[in-house]
Amino acid sequence: MSSPDPGCLFVYGTLRRGSQNRFARLLHARARFGGNARMRGRLYRLGSYPGAVSSTAEGEWVHGELYWIEDPRWILSALDSYEGSSFERVKLEVEREAGEHVDAWVYLYRGAPPGT
Repeated sequence: MSSPDPGCLFVYGTLRRGSQNRFARLLHARARFGGNARMRGRLYRLGSYPGAVSSTAEGEWVHGELYWIEDPRWILSALDSYEGSSFERVKLEVEREAGEHVDAWVYLYRGAPPGT
């Protein structure tokens, strides 16, 4: 029996390395750090945490980290609960530091951007 393909998750906020909340600790214990990366988008400050929206505008990037997850269904289910209804998990293309493009899960902000 072959092992399942690892899932890829791009994080840009409270799940990044150095975060001490229990969901960041869960991710770091159950996933392998895949390096720094970026996605086309815009980042908003939503109080004590950020929210990203995708963008096609030239020069707009959200910087974050990639994680390879061996059991994505279980971890992503827990992270879905953590992110809540204000965020939607979608597959997007992200760019690794070396220029490689990969498809990764990303939590995007669903609400109206601040100031609109």
